[in-house]
Amino acid sequence: MKKLFITIAIIAAAITYSNAQVIPSFQLGIKGGINLSKLNYSGSTFNSSNRAGYLGGLWARVGALGFNFQPELYVTSKNVEISDNGTNVKAKFTSIDLPLLLGGKVGAFGLGARFYTGPLVSFAINKNQSFSTAIGNATSLDYKDQNFAWVLGAGLDIRNISIDLRYEGGLTKQTFGDSHTRVSLFNLSLAVPLIKI
Repeated sequence: MKKLFITIAIIAAAITYSNAQVIPSFQLGIKGGINLSKLNYSGSTFNSSNRAGYLGGLWARVGALGFNFQPELYVTSKNVEISDNGTNVKAKFTSIDLPLLLGGKVGAFGLGARFYTGPLVSFAINKNQSFSTAIGNATSLDYKDQNFAWVLGAGLDIRNISIDLRYEGGLTKQTFGDSHTRVSLFNLSLAVPLIKI
């Protein structure tokens, strides 16, 4: 009897798992979260500090056969602080980000783990910098209007809530004084589907 119960439970779990992974699905929702920005640099002696920012917007997910495509569109604020020869430069960049992610999902019974990767294009809509001294004008960060990054991340789905942790590695070189840097960041977000098919 015990073996029969275990066999039935395994078959039920396998059917649920295969249905969740094989049948095409579509989701559309909202997301919000925080990020920590960091400047990676070469050829300079400046120091960069992690600073918190935010993100918020829409996401969609189309999946079948255990794989999914997840485009997103959100507004994000990236904050950085740079110290160079006694000059502190605080910069805040607001952008519209468009990641196009490919990934996979495993799980059943309303609990699943996801992993994904893909490119991200970012369009700057606001670039603010404050300078502690007049010298800062000579060492300002020239943040481009269009930037590219590569995303690596993982997520956890608990019923109708998704939690994502990501790393965005900046690909576009930014100019700071006589050196170049790239803006990279970690972000943690919470997403909720509004439509599930």
